[in-house]
Amino acid sequence: MTARAASPALLLVLLMSAPAFADPPGLKPLAIGSAAPEFRLPGVDGKTYGLKDFAAAKVLVVAFNCNHCPTAQAYEARIQKLHDNYKDKGVALVAISPNDPLAVRLDELGYTDVGDSFEDMKVRAEHHKFTYPYLYDGDTQEASRKFGVLATPHVFVFDANRKLRYQGRFDDSEVKTVKSHDARNAVDALLAGKPVPVETTRVVGCSTKWSDKRESARQSLAKWDAEPVVLEPIEDAGVAKLVKNDTKKLLVVNLWATWCGPCVAELDDFVTMHRMYRGRNVQVVTISMDDPDKRDDALKVLKEHHVSAQNYLLKTEDRDKFAEALDKEWPGPVPYTLVIAPGGKVLYRKSGQIDPLEVKRAIVDQIGRTY
Repeated sequence: MTARAASPALLLVLLMSAPAFADPPGLKPLAIGSAAPEFRLPGVDGKTYGLKDFAAAKVLVVAFNCNHCPTAQAYEARIQKLHDNYKDKGVALVAISPNDPLAVRLDELGYTDVGDSFEDMKVRAEHHKFTYPYLYDGDTQEASRKFGVLATPHVFVFDANRKLRYQGRFDDSEVKTVKSHDARNAVDALLAGKPVPVETTRVVGCSTKWSDKRESARQSLAKWDAEPVVLEPIEDAGVAKLVKNDTKKLLVVNLWATWCGPCVAELDDFVTMHRMYRGRNVQVVTISMDDPDKRDDALKVLKEHHVSAQNYLLKTEDRDKFAEALDKEWPGPVPYTLVIAPGGKVLYRKSGQIDPLEVKRAIVDQIGRTY
């Protein structure tokens, strides 16, 4: 299963046409002792879940989490481990994504390979082998409002009578040694019939992306679309220097041409990646294989697709010499894509049209998924 991001133009249309719901004023988390709110939400496994589906559990853990947030990603394995360790002890765990995917800016996706759409949730759940229900609340965010979700992750633990006994962080450390296992402590206490030692903690993570943030996403797309698009010449020596990559940046290089249909079709994918990752020491470069006298045609296509990355037009007297300078393993056709680490090591190469998810994974695997 793969995820292909919508083009920037399509995203703008969706943002302008989709209704938005206001960010809840004075939002507060559900109070300790409150009854568990009812919900009815679709899961990535094709089922629909509500409170009654967990009626037999002695303890119910509702963990609000999402795909894109680096803090949320740092807790995925711990959420899975909690499920694995307690599923046979009468504890049910369900994760819910509260985010409106249209309210997430592309530059907020710099730590991830997928966004927060329901389809992207399916991709991430399959790739990371989640075995607990992972539910989507991004369309109406009704359940998230009832719970008062402040960030991802945000954990709510209910007793057998479905009264809230703990809400807050999962534990006290995103990436360092954990000293306080707050959610686990709450579960252990409830299973032992004891009061929860600490009922409320501060949450740490990415703020909930309520749908009123769509305007910010809309403005960011318009701003990026207005960025200048330039096309500069590059010769064989320049190509050799480029791929040597004596920088601290991860380099993504795409060879394309106006006469190549698949090349033009995937330009939007590179625009999306440029906008996602350029704030994280990633540089996207395109090299047009069009004849130099077709420069205006190439520039026109780049402008139509808002490719404000570093764009080059190849100027060479010997295509074989250029190929040797670029990558000795390049067989010759376009499109052709490389992901090159600082120092020049090729991490990914693809002859033919890319799978955007593969390239994004190659990028974030190198630059890291957490802060």
